[in-house]
Amino acid sequence: MSDSGSDHTAKAVLPPARKRPRLAAGRARAMGLPTRGTTNANRLRRVDRWLVATQVPRLRDATRPLVVDLGYGASAVTTLELVSRLGDEVDGLEVVGLEIDPERVASVEADRDPPRVDFRVGGFELAGLQPVVVRAFNVLRQYDEESAARAWQTMCAALGAGGLLVEGTCDEWGRRATWVALDESGPLTLTLSAKASDLERPSDLAERLPKALIHHNVPGQPVHAFLQAFDAAWAAAAGFSTFGPRQRWTASVEALAEQGWPLVGSSRRWRHGETTVRWEAVAPV
Repeated sequence: MSDSGSDHTAKAVLPPARKRPRLAAGRARAMGLPTRGTTNANRLRRVDRWLVATQVPRLRDATRPLVVDLGYGASAVTTLELVSRLGDEVDGLEVVGLEIDPERVASVEADRDPPRVDFRVGGFELAGLQPVVVRAFNVLRQYDEESAARAWQTMCAALGAGGLLVEGTCDEWGRRATWVALDESGPLTLTLSAKASDLERPSDLAERLPKALIHHNVPGQPVHAFLQAFDAAWAAAAGFSTFGPRQRWTASVEALAEQGWPLVGSSRRWRHGETTVRWEAVAPV
């Protein structure tokens, strides 16, 4: 389960949600469809850096700091990178990579080192696990919006107490990414992250918006207003280009904050070409 590409015409559909009892690990029926499976080393570095910067306390406080990497694709590389990036920060970290295709699970047998890192067959039901954090990247682009929403609900219902789902999408090389953080109550924030020098304007990230937002980037919708405001702030900050694209990005985000957009997190993240806004400011209406 990895990126299905940029096609938004033929969409997979999940069956209507049914209430199911929580099953023990390994007993849950895998939900979802296999995707293209492509991945590249360092592709998910942006969301991984965000996880290290923001979610380490959540993991350290957990009795069992379990992370699920849903849909790692045809290679274990991004799962192993996640282990490396979080492992130095969290004692006793466990990462389980889930794939709905048994052949993909079998192909990474040599990369297993349980309990630190393991690989299992599983889908949106999270294989009966109760993780503290779930990273689900490039797995919902092939689904229609309604099915993607049901997948959110299924994954959030499977989280452990106080758990967080991070669902998003990025380009093939990880230079442009967006993701939504959700807990059992629903979406909390939207994060945009990019190599600033790779952008003509911030709204270039629109093509990477999560399924819940990508078709709502039209006049009259909050996410469109946010991206338009970001573009205007970017244009006004053109003079900062002399100091580099990161400085221009930072100045643009500072302008958004001054305009009253409800940004979340430390301003230190802005220098990494990242900004996070509360979900209610961009949610579809």
